Amino acid sequence: MRTNIVIDDDLVARAFHATGLKTKQEVVDYGFPALLKLRSHAQIRNSRGKLALKGDLDAMRSDT
Repeated sequence: MRTNIVIDDDLVARAFHATGLKTKQEVVDYGFPALLKLRSHAQIRNSRGKLALKGDLDAMRSDT
């Protein structure tokens, strides 16, 4: 999808410096997946202690 957006020049410069990427397109292509991965990790962390365990934990921990 083609779109036009205004991106902060200082933010783009910092992204270039931090990543070594050379174009704004590369920064955007790198940034969206990174953002989504970060969000999914946050959702997983927020689920800590809230999920029910099914099965025998002692059996899962044994080496046999």
